[in-house]
Amino acid sequence: MRAIDLNCDMGEGCANDAELMTFVSSANIACGSHAGDIDTMKRTVELALANGVAIGAHPGYPDREGFGRKPMSLSPKEVFEIVQEQIATLIGVCDELGAALHHVKPHGALYNQAAKDRELAASIAEAVRGIDVALVLYGLSGSALISEGKAAGLMTASEVFADRTYSPDGTLTPRSEPGALITELEQSILQIFQMIELGTVASTSGENIAIESATICVHGDGPNAVMFASSVRSALTTKGIRIQTV
Repeated sequence: MRAIDLNCDMGEGCANDAELMTFVSSANIACGSHAGDIDTMKRTVELALANGVAIGAHPGYPDREGFGRKPMSLSPKEVFEIVQEQIATLIGVCDELGAALHHVKPHGALYNQAAKDRELAASIAEAVRGIDVALVLYGLSGSALISEGKAAGLMTASEVFADRTYSPDGTLTPRSEPGALITELEQSILQIFQMIELGTVASTSGENIAIESATICVHGDGPNAVMFASSVRSALTTKGIRIQTV
C-alpha cells in the first residue's frame, strides 16, 4: 500500500489547530519568529502528542508584521543563526513536554527563496545538521533545499502542495499572482492524484512537469481549512493510500 505524509503549518494563531491535528500526520510548528510564542508552542506540541502527530519546527524570517512572507537578504551566517535559534527554542519546549522533534520545514519567503538559492538552502541545511543530523528536512520537490539537504547528509522529504499552483520552473506560483491558490476542492484532489500517481503536476503554462511527492502540505489558515484537510485525507484513504509521517 502506498503511504504519504500529510503535513500542516500550525501554531500560527489560527483557531482550528485542534481540529486540523486530527487529520494530519505531521505538524510544522511556528517557532516565534514569523508567528507563535512559547505558550502557543506548548499547546501545539501537546495537541500533536495527543494525536500521535510528528512534530516539526517551522522557522521563518523575523517578520511578524508580514507573517514571514516578505523576502529578506540575510547573510548565510545570519540565516544559519536564526534557523538554529528557532529550532532550539522548539526543542526546549519538546524536552519539557517529553516530546521529540522529527523534522524542520522553513516557512514562507525563507522556504521559497531557498527553493532557488543554493547558498541560502545550504545555510538552512547546515543549521539543521548542526542541531541534529537525524532531523528530516522538508522542502519543495525538486528544489535547491532538497538537493542541499541531501548534500549535507540529511534525510529529506519532497513536499507538494494541495492548494497551490505551480510555475513552469517547478516553483510555487507567487501568492501575489492570480491563480496562485487552489480554492476548489475538486481541483485540489485532481492535482494531488496526478502528483502521486503520475509523478507530474500541471504548471500555469499548461505543461506537465515532473515532481516527487513524499509529503503533502495542506494549509490551516484558509476559511475552509478543516473541511479541506478532512476531504483530502478521505480522498487519499479511499484510494487505499495510507497516511503516515515520513
